Amino acid sequence: MKIIDLLKPAAITADLKATGKNEVLAELTDAILKVENGLDRDEVINVLQERERLGSTGIGEGVAIPHGKLRDLKHLVISFGRSRGGVDFDSMDGRPAHLFFLLIAPEESVGVHLKTLARISKLLKNSTVRNRLLAASSGEEVYSIIAEEEEQL
Repeated sequence: MKIIDLLKPAAITADLKATGKNEVLAELTDAILKVENGLDRDEVINVLQERERLGSTGIGEGVAIPHGKLRDLKHLVISFGRSRGGVDFDSMDGRPAHLFFLLIAPEESVGVHLKTLARISKLLKNSTVRNRLLAASSGEEVYSIIAEEEEQL
């Protein structure tokens, strides 16, 4: 399954206001709530914070992929956010994160969840893609870049 099949344009925040990790998680959760009705905001944030306590999802190179699982969710949901200034996300390389994909998966899912994480990681390993996403002028352009680059995967 492609990222673009899961990511709705309305769930893209081109300019995150957050300056801390928990604020990023809240802002990305709010982006998901724009496209996915019926989720409990506090429950989503708690699941994400619990996952972060196990180890940071800041994978380095300015990228973080916070994720978690919810019991009553029927399908995988994704949001994307960009912080031009960067946020300390306890990343492996110690550098601030600028590009964020947030994934929430059904509790019983394994394959789709892991495949989607791998696909996002592969997409963002490419420095050209990261630079294009950082330079995008709008959420619509972010979406177009992801769609275009995903065709190359």
